Amino acid sequence: MRLILASASPRRLALLAQIGITPDEVIATDIDETPRKAEQPRLLAARLAEAKAAAAEREGAFVLAADTVVACGRRVLPKAETEAEAAMCLDLLSGRRHHVLTGVTLIAPGGARTHRVCDSVVTFARLTPAQTQAYLASGEWRGKAGGYAIQGRAAALVRFLSGSHSNVIGLPLFETAQLLRGAGFPLP
Repeated sequence: MRLILASASPRRLALLAQIGITPDEVIATDIDETPRKAEQPRLLAARLAEAKAAAAEREGAFVLAADTVVACGRRVLPKAETEAEAAMCLDLLSGRRHHVLTGVTLIAPGGARTHRVCDSVVTFARLTPAQTQAYLASGEWRGKAGGYAIQGRAAALVRFLSGSHSNVIGLPLFETAQLLRGAGFPLP
């Protein structure tokens, strides 16, 4: 049984390896990730995962896709591409609780689609200007939703986490394994 991972994220590939899964193919999909007007963060994560899976769908293969959204209230934070974006995210998250939502879509070989959205709650400590500057200098924020990577130096900034740690990295492993099992994909 072939498994395609519809993601360019090396973190998702590493997370799957953690549970003994190596995709047969990795397809980096190119979809528009712009939120729609008034789109809720949970719905955005689900829609983007579905769009990525659909873009990579191949006959006779399982296709797994995910998209992670960081939201502070109803506000979706960007995947930080500039230091100014990352600083804005860190300032907004400092001392506050936020949600990390990952939509996961699995398309089975017969075309059946299953979906999950995993929600983890993360609270950052109140960051000092020195902590913010040190994190920005690390460069770990580049391309990360919300401007941080919990699997790196940002772990020292997190005061509280409720939910799936792997979800915050980019792929909720428990939920993903359940989707795969439920669709008949053999897990190690």
